[in-house]
Parts: sequence; structure tokens; C-alpha cells
Amino acid sequence: MAKTPAEEWKDKIIAYRKKCQSILQISPHVRYAGAINQYGRTLTGIVRSDINPLLKSEQVKNEFFILSTLMNLRKESEKAVGKLNFVLLEHNKVSIVILQKEKITFYVSIDRKTKDISSIINQIKKLI
Repeated sequence: MAKTPAEEWKDKIIAYRKKCQSILQISPHVRYAGAINQYGRTLTGIVRSDINPLLKSEQVKNEFFILSTLMNLRKESEKAVGKLNFVLLEHNKVSIVILQKEKITFYVSIDRKTKDISSIINQIKKLI
């Protein structure tokens, strides 16, 4: 029996959530892992249980809207410069890694205390 579109969507969300859970398990320095759609809406997101979020709800919405706009605009230049591997934003408190698969953007924040950021990024790339 074929699945309804609602069932297929629910399965996709569950799969994204599992990927985010796997990303959190890569390192204790991964603070947050989430998936957003092309419009900046959160599909799923998990904050590590032993930390406090740095951004408030409205700040998160704005951040995701900005990133989704950036990722959508970059699609036009992809043919000229090649496929995007990842984006790394270095802040004083955290590093933000942004990776895209099809129309889904994975947003991962990593504590700046880690020395193995490139290893974490490579493991995330393998997971998604």
C-alpha cells in the first residue's frame, strides 16, 4: 500500500531527526544540530541536553531565514564555482557549520573549545 504524502513527510522528518541525533553523538563539543528547509523553517532541531542555548527564539528564526536566503541565492552560482562543501562561521563562543543536501540545510553549532573542528565537519559530511 502506498504512503500518503503526509506519511512520506513524517518519515522524512524522522530521518532528519535521526541524522541530527547522530551529529550530536559525534562529539560532546557539538551543541546543536538542526535541519531547515529552503524557506528557513525548522524541520527538526536538537540542543544538547547539558547546555543552554545562546540564541532566543526570535534570533533563531532570523538566523535561519538569513541562511536559507543565502543558500538559495548561492544555487545560481553553483554551476560556475562548483557545489558547496560547507560554510564555517567562526564566532567567539561557537563555530557554526552549514551543510546542504538537496534543499535541506543542516545547521550545526560547535563549541569553540574543540581542537578537532575539521574532523567533526568530515564526520558530519559523511552522515548527511
